[in-house]
Amino acid sequence: MTLTRVRIGFLPLVDSAILIAAQALGFAEAEGLQLDLSREASWANIRDKLVYRHLDAAHMLAGLPIAATLGLSRAPTPVIAPFCLGLNGNAVTLATPLAAEIEAATGAAIDCNDPRGAAHGLAALVAARAARGAPPLRLGIPHRFSSHNYILRYWPAYAGIDPERDVQLVVVPPPLIVDALAIGEVDGFCVGEPWSSVAVAAGAGQIVALGCRIWQRGVEKVLGVRGDWAEANAETLSALLRALDHAAAWAGDAANRDALAAELAQAHYLGRPAAMISRVLSGRLQVSATAEIDAPDFLMLYRDAANFPWVSQAQWLYSQMLRWGQAHPSAAAGIAVRGVFRPDLYRRALAGSGTPLPGANAKVEGALAEPLALGTAAGRLTIGPDRFFDDRRFDPDRLGDYLQGFSPD
Repeated sequence: MTLTRVRIGFLPLVDSAILIAAQALGFAEAEGLQLDLSREASWANIRDKLVYRHLDAAHMLAGLPIAATLGLSRAPTPVIAPFCLGLNGNAVTLATPLAAEIEAATGAAIDCNDPRGAAHGLAALVAARAARGAPPLRLGIPHRFSSHNYILRYWPAYAGIDPERDVQLVVVPPPLIVDALAIGEVDGFCVGEPWSSVAVAAGAGQIVALGCRIWQRGVEKVLGVRGDWAEANAETLSALLRALDHAAAWAGDAANRDALAAELAQAHYLGRPAAMISRVLSGRLQVSATAEIDAPDFLMLYRDAANFPWVSQAQWLYSQMLRWGQAHPSAAAGIAVRGVFRPDLYRRALAGSGTPLPGANAKVEGALAEPLALGTAAGRLTIGPDRFFDDRRFDPDRLGDYLQGFSPD
């Protein structure tokens, strides 16, 4: 059988798992595809290679297709996201001495299950440094349009930190972030795994907050494809989404965790210990030299409709672009954003597959405190809790009111 080749870029992160499993475990071949996976050095590389047609598809930060479509850093290039590659999976890590300084000042260990308390601890550290004339904390992010950037703005702002004035956010590619922390180039970072775990294992950092506690089931990585490629290769794209759906179901099964970790650990993929990757997949994270935490929802690869491209999640990312001055509101931009995440293509590819499909394209983000079971044509589907740590809700039909809620009285 002649296989259709699809060139896909990825970064060495645990949430590239579905793409790697699709090729390595034969799910792509079963759909008539050969995935040529290209390990890249940075998200900028991924974006540029996709835009300039060196790649057909890519493991992408969820905000990048939006930014590319709106032309926020270059000429507009329509990029769509018909499949989510995972929910959450990132963490905030501080240099070990700084985490110790927070604990000494507060008299308590930092609790990753308490993002409010951790945010106030960080605010106390920022204030103490300012009082003694120390420079602002330098915090690493992988890209300006990443969820990590928005976490390191949204979360500290709750405790009164102005991310434009009180700290300095700098872009560092994920594979270089631990080295940057170790030599003092940055004081902390927010990035996807395994890099926080690598920093903890090296004694360079301590995890102080988890993305899954800041926004439960927040969108993290997506499959990005150019809009023109999707139109010209509709059947290939559908075959790719089916392969990824099968791979996600396999990767999300705890029984396959060790086999998946062993695959990801290979040098041409992540090149990190399988045992470390397996812990990340299970949510049993070593957060410091002496403590670990159990967060089963730390990274979600399949269950609770983890792969469904909710339009409302794209709109929340857009709201943060507006909040922090990266984009300017307009009716045209709002329409363009609603066309980036493509649940219609997801449904077209998976219709009749047995995968339960949500009936709606959008929801009020942050509204669910408990799992919600839904009936679908393919059976029962559970949507998990999606609360923000500050109890705010995001109604995509009331974007202006949402942003106004952050304005000082």
